[in-house]
Amino acid sequence: MNPRIQELAKQTGYIWHASGDPQIYEFTPEKLEKFAELIVRECAGVVADAVDHREPASTYVSKIKEHFGVKK
Repeated sequence: MNPRIQELAKQTGYIWHASGDPQIYEFTPEKLEKFAELIVRECAGVVADAVDHREPASTYVSKIKEHFGVKK
């Protein structure tokens, strides 16, 4: 899992899967909602920073992907 996304998942208080496999997470509906909220906040922060620097709108997608370590 991408390190930044893993850190956001930890902030929600995710629950380890009963199998003990650290790659499998279980979220309650409330924790899943919090996880989504954290991702949206991160994206909003990236866009706000780009706007503050008067960058063209076309750079936002690239900046968000770069922020989360998404390749494509």
